[in-house]
Amino acid sequence: MASSSTAAARELQRDLENHANALSKIQKDIAKNHQVRKQYTIQLGENELVLKELDLLKEDANVYKLIGPVLVKQDLAEANANVRKRIEYISGELKRLDGTLQDLEDQQNSKRETVLKLQQKIQNLQAAKSKS
Repeated sequence: MASSSTAAARELQRDLENHANALSKIQKDIAKNHQVRKQYTIQLGENELVLKELDLLKEDANVYKLIGPVLVKQDLAEANANVRKRIEYISGELKRLDGTLQDLEDQQNSKRETVLKLQQKIQNLQAAKSKS
């Protein structure tokens, strides 16, 4: 009986380590998601600011686009369209990241519950072992 409970405890401990490692990986993925989301949010703000500036210009105003180290003249309508497309793309990426984040948080909560249950089982097994 003692050897089977020891084997069971080892198996539970192994499961606990595997689930804890999986939980750690999910938490790293969440942190990475937050970092990428932060960058996109900054880019979105910058592009919205550019769009506001472009909206203030008259139709015959000169607009330049920075390509590498060179400023290239660009049509105002084209610049406006490009910035709007960029804002649309960034907004889509933010929505996608939000969905991914929600999935990761659900996985994290599930793994956390599993880890807690395994810890409880191990504690119960150890308590039962110490009583006998």
